[in-house]
Amino acid sequence: MGTLYLCATPIGNLEDITLRVLRVLEEVDLIAAEDTRNSIRLLDHYDIHTPMTSYHEHNKIKKGKALVEKLRQGMDIALITDAGTPGISDPGEELVNMCYEQGIPVTALPGAAACVLGLTLSGLPTRDFVFEGFLPMDTKKRKNVLEGLIRETRTIVLYEAPHRLRRTLGELAQTLGGGRRAVLCRELTKRYESVVRSDLDGLLARTAEQEPRGECVLVIQGKDRQELKMEERAQWEALTLEEHMEQYEGQGYTRKEAMKQVARDRGLGKRDVYRLLLEKEE
Repeated sequence: MGTLYLCATPIGNLEDITLRVLRVLEEVDLIAAEDTRNSIRLLDHYDIHTPMTSYHEHNKIKKGKALVEKLRQGMDIALITDAGTPGISDPGEELVNMCYEQGIPVTALPGAAACVLGLTLSGLPTRDFVFEGFLPMDTKKRKNVLEGLIRETRTIVLYEAPHRLRRTLGELAQTLGGGRRAVLCRELTKRYESVVRSDLDGLLARTAEQEPRGECVLVIQGKDRQELKMEERAQWEALTLEEHMEQYEGQGYTRKEAMKQVARDRGLGKRDVYRLLLEKEE
């Protein structure tokens, strides 16, 4: 069998490519590109003449099966996206899974990734972060994702197109609070690269003054953990002990397990919860 190579390509500056990726792009039998018209500029720049075929969101099933068959026949194939690392906000993950199902070897060649670059440039905490890619276009799914971010304590990284940036910033400000620290990275690695550090309200105001251009990476500070704990505790303390216990017992917890959870939620000892429940029963 052949091997599928996941090759990271530049996100703007054509010099941001590894020597290993260049060698593999020359040596493989076929390059599967998200947009051959875009990728030809990269290949021409480095005088690479390997045959190309398209593999994108709209043909990923049919073309994926065809590529897997070529791999089974012994062809080596490199998968590249328009910019960055295959599998990140593109259909590469489907092809990878198809290969694993058929026992076809897959390897990844590291390189540029806009989400990591934006995160490191932001100055926000990098120890824990969550990458959400592009928010869903479907209204219900989009709302669910946004609501799921309300309690997120990790740094949040998002992608957004310039023509949708104002809408997204407005929704984020409304959902997470306009004072939440945020960083807007645009045109990363390109001539007009910019990094604006502010809060969600500030970024929204800036886009009203100046038409956004270029692909964007949004990096948003997660919710303060202490603040979240205080909010959760206040939420639980609004319930009586019996109501709190019923919530967990209704989920299948034993009474002992439920008491342990209630104690943790309220910042009490398990014995304290047992004593308080006993007093109420008496």
